[in-house]
Amino acid sequence: MIHDLLIGPFADYAFMRRALVGCLALALGATPIGVFLTQRRMSLTGDAMSHAILPGAAIGYLAAGLSLAWMTLGGLIAGLVVAVLSGLVARRTGGREDESLAAFYLLSLAAGVLIVSLRGSNVDLLHVLFGSVLALDDAALFLLSGIASVSMLTLAVIWRPLVLECVDPGFLRAVGRSSPMAHYGLLVLSVLNLVGGFHALGTLMSVGIMILPAAAARFIAPHSLLWRILVAGTIAFVSGMVGLLLSYHLGLPSGPAIILAAGACYLAALLTAPAGARRRFLPEPSSRTERTVS
Repeated sequence: MIHDLLIGPFADYAFMRRALVGCLALALGATPIGVFLTQRRMSLTGDAMSHAILPGAAIGYLAAGLSLAWMTLGGLIAGLVVAVLSGLVARRTGGREDESLAAFYLLSLAAGVLIVSLRGSNVDLLHVLFGSVLALDDAALFLLSGIASVSMLTLAVIWRPLVLECVDPGFLRAVGRSSPMAHYGLLVLSVLNLVGGFHALGTLMSVGIMILPAAAARFIAPHSLLWRILVAGTIAFVSGMVGLLLSYHLGLPSGPAIILAAGACYLAALLTAPAGARRRFLPEPSSRTERTVS
């Protein structure tokens, strides 16, 4: 019974195994980026960047159909352009970077949907917006694995300035010139992983596997950034496995099922972890004992 529920779908079907490997690649590459984004209070930046890649992917779709290479290249260029433009606008005008990001992401989302709709069908539009992790082929898996490898290697190189910028960005700017490298390096890695996640989960869902496990890990491991990354990666992979099994057994869409599984982990951590809502709304046992004795 347990074998049929948990192991059988992956043992019997190659598309389920490929989907699981894709989820593992996303957990290794995207989730650490999500941890740094949540640590720096840039979670909505990740959401904005996930929408910013849409027009580039749509132009790639117009040029070559559902081509992995063209849509990846278009999405990467569009995401980087939006990241750079939003930063330049914020610095030149003195405004907030989140305001310019929101403006560019809304424009990008509307333009991307319009471009896809001009040539494609509703099925193509749904594929671009929500992806299809069950349809990953070998080329897509190589792309996801390559992005995960590049992300981990780059994080190892910029780890110190990135951690320092999370703790005290003013100090990092004062002692060296590595602050821009850490900031823009994180944005580039965010775009790169969102482009990879786009092929599996679509532009609307790819940010979920990046942010939700990281947000849950913040409650479970609040004091150690390294442990938070390990916990977040584990949550992301388990959410991918659970979502795929729910999709297989219940006939649910695979992408939303994975994100809902990650959301369930977030809610569980929020309600049960000592650093979550329990600490704020429920008194500690020691406090109740002290009041009783007094």
